Amino acid sequence: MSAVSAGTASDAALEALFVPFATGELTLPAQGGVLMLRAREGVALREHIRAGWVLQQSFAPAADALARHHYTVIPDPLSVIDAPAGARLRATTPAERYDIILVLPTRQREETRLLFAQALSLVSPAGIVVASVANSEGAKTAEADLARLAGSVGQLSKHKCRVFWTQPGATPDVALRDEWLALDAPEPIAGGRFISRRGLFAWDRIDSASALLASVLPDDLRGRVADLGAGFGYLACEVVERCKKITSVDLFEAEGRAIEPARSNIADAVVRSGREIATRVVWGDVTHGIDGRYDTIVSNPPFHQGRADQPDLGRAFIVTAARALAPGGRFWMVANRHLAYEATLASCFGQVRTVVERDGFKVIEAKEPRS
Repeated sequence: MSAVSAGTASDAALEALFVPFATGELTLPAQGGVLMLRAREGVALREHIRAGWVLQQSFAPAADALARHHYTVIPDPLSVIDAPAGARLRATTPAERYDIILVLPTRQREETRLLFAQALSLVSPAGIVVASVANSEGAKTAEADLARLAGSVGQLSKHKCRVFWTQPGATPDVALRDEWLALDAPEPIAGGRFISRRGLFAWDRIDSASALLASVLPDDLRGRVADLGAGFGYLACEVVERCKKITSVDLFEAEGRAIEPARSNIADAVVRSGREIATRVVWGDVTHGIDGRYDTIVSNPPFHQGRADQPDLGRAFIVTAARALAPGGRFWMVANRHLAYEATLASCFGQVRTVVERDGFKVIEAKEPRS
């Protein structure tokens, strides 16, 4: 299961980010010279963006939304991952420097620290880093972290958010910057069985819902398998290790920062199995459909957008699964027990059964896809 990045039609943090430029406290370059980390599409961006800006976003749905406006989008400021088909993405390198780096931090503190360290690595010698955080999402803490890294910061409050920025030419604490850059490195978890990355959903443990699904998967799954919302690859690895008759497994994941760990984990699982199993890890938004035809699909769908439950995400995963299954295929999913997926399952499959309900979760098997 992947984490879902925040971002709504009314995006207060995005709107607040541009307030110091509108008031004249800060000035945007006439053209180019701007990098935006964790960029999100929205009215405020459309009103202020200028030619030559580079927007970074590793969450595929948000990256796709930016690419639809023909903006220059990169998945990661310091590396390259595979792009979904049709996306207008390009690579950037640490050699590039920017006069202004705009940052929309996440709710995960260590990932936000990583973003600040990346920004201070890529800003030009006389440039500034500007960030905006909702008060309810840890604005004071984020501001304190940037000040700790770069020295004193300017600040204003607007739209129930805090906007803060470094002084021109600020010199970062190099040791701290390097320490925070290292937060991006994959880390061993689960006794070294997997690697994961800070900022991913349940990054440092096996998610209890996924573990429940894995515990009841039958060992007779065969043929081609897909994992929708694969995260760092736990479910796919469990399928490889438990089911001796599978021939291939494809992992689909929206968060680009999960791709490298997922590739490593599934490759290790195949080696441990001692069998020849084709694997593929795909960065993209599965709610738009997936390529391929599968005998089995497993999934722990995401269901949060910001702080609110969004069962439509899980419903879209169900529809995608039904369309991608072979006629005799099977869909296994786990979900929070209170989420109402039954009507969508019934409309997409001829047979649906609840396999187990435990600890607030339910595992469902669906057959006879109506695709």
